[in-house]
Amino acid sequence: MRVWSVPARAVLSVAALALAAGTLAFLAALFLHVAPANSVSRAYAAEVDAVVYPEFEQNWKLFAPDPLQQNITLDARVQTIAEDGRISTRDWFGLTARDFAAVRHNPAPSHVDQNLLRRAFDFYRSTHSEQDGAPAGPQGRLAEQYLKRIALQRTGPSSDGERILQIQFRVSTATVAPPPWSEEQVDTAAHTRELPWWPVDEADLRGLR
Repeated sequence: MRVWSVPARAVLSVAALALAAGTLAFLAALFLHVAPANSVSRAYAAEVDAVVYPEFEQNWKLFAPDPLQQNITLDARVQTIAEDGRISTRDWFGLTARDFAAVRHNPAPSHVDQNLLRRAFDFYRSTHSEQDGAPAGPQGRLAEQYLKRIALQRTGPSSDGERILQIQFRVSTATVAPPPWSEEQVDTAAHTRELPWWPVDEADLRGLR
């Protein structure tokens, strides 16, 4: 049986305590994010947001879950430039459709495939004006960068060997139909809109696989 030296045990103890403290702080931030507004969550709102956004944002409240009421699908297309300077606009490709394909008939689907893109667009929608699509503060820009990098991670830095200059998203929204026994009448037709073209630079591609 291996016997650890006193310094080694001290280092392991400190590391374990730091890990436990970090885990508790992270869970506390998530709890404050989903809990009803209170004096603590208001006092530490900036710190909680720094931990939660954008990767760990939640779309539900602790005591009042809000189920999804719309089906939202996202498509994207890119504009590329060839070595001779020729600029091309590529066809739309389905980001949501790819996630659905990865989940469908999979007995243990990935949480990322199910929620990453949907939550990224929820974050974008909550930080942009519904009238003109303008970002509301620094979180709006962060939401754009987050959504753009998710798409670029799936397309790669180039298309058919041509560098990507810009990327655009198309959003299709349809209200979930009520159950057969309900007398509620809703418009279930899909409504589509295109977001502006967003430029792609080296910073957007940095670190993508």
